[in-house]
Amino acid sequence: MDLTAKNDPDLNRMIANYERKPGGVALPLYKQLLEERARRSQASQRLNPDRTLEHLKDAATRQVCTTYGNVAKASGVAWAQARRQMDGASGHLNRVADLCHARGLPFLTALCVNQNDVESGELKGEALAGFVACARRFGFLVTDEQAFHREQRDACWRWGLQQQQ
Repeated sequence: MDLTAKNDPDLNRMIANYERKPGGVALPLYKQLLEERARRSQASQRLNPDRTLEHLKDAATRQVCTTYGNVAKASGVAWAQARRQMDGASGHLNRVADLCHARGLPFLTALCVNQNDVESGELKGEALAGFVACARRFGFLVTDEQAFHREQRDACWRWGLQQQQ
């Protein structure tokens, strides 16, 4: 299927249909749809999903969390310009999470936290709610949001250690 021939609303509708279908998020076409949507997001935003992904992979191998500002910096974008593009259902971090899912990577966006929480690695408030909402799109069952975030963060670090070997 030529996904480049699909317009954005059709692409989003197809993605939503796969997300509602039992097992749909594991299908190859769903992953191709996520890749295409992430590719298109770069055309409309200054933030680069692949650069963010590389930045998060680096954080995983170094066993640290990073900030939203550092994610923006990885794309060469000032935080003031990046702030509005970062979160929300169609935001940059959701597109990066799409790439993680499509490429079989851990949920690397778990490593991105508020500046005040970078040392503790905890995600709170609206940022945690957005992270969990994104995870639920991929079929994760989340009952304890904080525990889920910690599990995903720790899974990223375990993956990072494996990359060093």
